[in-house]
Amino acid sequence: MSKQKGQKTDGKKSAKELRSKNERAPKEPLVVFAFRLKPEERDAIHRAAGPGKATKFVLSAALAAAKQVRTEK
Repeated sequence: MSKQKGQKTDGKKSAKELRSKNERAPKEPLVVFAFRLKPEERDAIHRAAGPGKATKFVLSAALAAAKQVRTEK
């Protein structure tokens, strides 16, 4: 018997529903690139990027600079 609109279920999920929720697409492999900064340089980056966005700011700036150098040659 199929469920009609507005009818409640027993609250249990089928194994298929649980499996599809837990499966994730494979992630692209990443590497770590680190460098040292003076505290003043770090503070300047945090001021420019805003709260919680310093990593993304530095990553985008570094990639933009690398692409600029590559296109000039």
